Amino acid sequence: MQLTQRAKQVNRRPMTALEKIYLWNIIKGMSITLSHFFKRKVTIRYPEQKRTFSEVFRGLQVLNRDEEGRERCTACGLCAVACPAEAITMEAAERLPGEEHLYLEEKYAAKFEINMLRCIFCGLCEEACPKDAIYLSQSFAPANYGRKGFIYKKEDLLIPHPKENPEAYRKALGEKKQAAVPLPNASLLEKGN
Repeated sequence: MQLTQRAKQVNRRPMTALEKIYLWNIIKGMSITLSHFFKRKVTIRYPEQKRTFSEVFRGLQVLNRDEEGRERCTACGLCAVACPAEAITMEAAERLPGEEHLYLEEKYAAKFEINMLRCIFCGLCEEACPKDAIYLSQSFAPANYGRKGFIYKKEDLLIPHPKENPEAYRKALGEKKQAAVPLPNASLLEKGN
């Protein structure tokens, strides 16, 4: 008794002379190969052409700053705990008097590292962060020759300062974050009104 109707009886008839020399199968295979010569090429000439990624593409992590240029990360460790690959390591430190312009809260990440050889780009670190300090950008991790080149430190991941370099700040935010974060000058104008 058959459970599904998908099963097919194997054809056991003897092969014809054309099938015995496999010429027909070779011609069919070559016709498929030749048909691909006339189709549109999928190759992208990188770096002249850039591939367009989906809006939900998750690439290299970025440590965010607020509109004043202060680091958002408070070294709470939720991103490191949420990471299933254990790719994130951090050490916390206390903010000293006079460093209010550098860090948003009293605690900050003195050391923040992501091992890109372990990272699976799942986005759980981004979801776990209560301060919106880390997010996955739309750029991908570049190739490297050594293992140490794939361990990104805080200086590598930190977004540029919004007041010192506003163009690089907007570029680092990426297309999906630009709509949500206003320019620093625009926020100052709104406060003045």
